[in-house]
Parts: sequence; structure tokens; C-alpha cells
Amino acid sequence: MELLSSSAFWIGLLEVIGINIVLSGDNAVVIALAARSLPSEQQRKAIQFGSGAAVVLRIVLTFLAAKLLQMPWLQIVGGCLLLWIGTQLLTSDDEGDSESKGPNSMMVAIRTILLADLVMSLDNVIAVAAAAQGNMVLLILGLAISIPLVIFGSTLIIKIMDRFPVIVTLGAALIGWVAGETITSDGMLKGIVASYPWLPHAASVLGALLVVAVGMLLQRRSQSKKAMA
Repeated sequence: MELLSSSAFWIGLLEVIGINIVLSGDNAVVIALAARSLPSEQQRKAIQFGSGAAVVLRIVLTFLAAKLLQMPWLQIVGGCLLLWIGTQLLTSDDEGDSESKGPNSMMVAIRTILLADLVMSLDNVIAVAAAAQGNMVLLILGLAISIPLVIFGSTLIIKIMDRFPVIVTLGAALIGWVAGETITSDGMLKGIVASYPWLPHAASVLGALLVVAVGMLLQRRSQSKKAMA
């Protein structure tokens, strides 16, 4: 009861929720991109399971983040993985109706969501943990409250994507942007980034352009194969 009556607790809770709202924007985009090709029922389940599991994953990463961020090459590998995920999500609609509605498609979508969130959360959990100031009750409660926010955000983005297909390309570009940012955050590149402060921004722009360019190229190849079939 003393914890709940503390003004510091409620201020900290608002900070954690606020940070999660801001930092979950890119995660909501990933969830929406991964689930958009599924039938409506599977789509709803993929969003729920993916969002819930992603938040739980962030809780686990909070305990490991400090050590993980010290591992050399980890964020470089993770950023490259995000580049691949971005191109795959951008071309997922061209894989054919039979594959997009197959029995294993929902698990593939959830796996993609978790894989992307694992990479994208390495830096995010540091900010959340700092706001919680070591209070695990505050941290877990704040993350739990953020679950419906992520679910609502993902559902809304899917609806917008259906109406404005260009959002799909912008979402993939966002993933590429985060990929470039993640790569330049690796400790192995700390000295280079210190010498060239503009490098993270350039890498983010390059990552976004790379994902969109490769994704569009793969889309055209897929469409050409369908036309010839």
C-alpha cells in the first residue's frame, strides 16, 4: 500500500508508460506488416500473441540488456537482420494466397514479430529500465499496461495500410532506418561514430533506402514470374 500511495511510484509509472508508447511505435509497424497478409481471424490472434510476447520479451531483455549491449558485433548483426526482415515484410504480399493463408502462416508472423522486436528492443529497454529506477513492479506493470496500446496501434496501422498501400513501403523504410541506427550503435563502431557524428543519420537513411530498393526489386521479380507462369 505504501508503494501505491507514493507519488514517486505514480510519476515513475507515467514515465514508463510514456516511454513505451513512444518506443513501441516501430514495434507496432512490424506487427502490422507481419500480420497484414493473414486472414482476419489469424490476423487478430497474431497481433495479440505477437504484442503480448513482445512485451514479455522486453521484460526479459531488461535483465540482460546491460550485458548484451557490451557484446561486440551483436548490434551490427542485429541491424543486418533487421534489413533482411524489412525486405521480407515488404514482399510478403507477393508470396501467393496459398502461402499467406496456410496453417503455419500465423506462427511465421509471430516469429517475425519476435525476431524483429528482439533486435529493436536492445536499446529501448535501457530507457525503460532507467525510468523504472530498478523497481521491477513498476517496470512490469508499465509494460503490461502498454500491451493494449501496442495491439490498438497495430490494428489501426493495418487498417491504414489497407486503405493507403504506400504506408507499407513507409513502414519497411522505418525498419531499415532503425537497422542503420542499430548498426552504428554497436560498441565496435564507437570510435568511428565519435569521429564522424553524422554517420548514424547517414546509416539510417541508407538503411531505409536499401530496404525499399531491394524490396521493390524483389516485388518486380515476383510479379514477372507470376506473369510468365
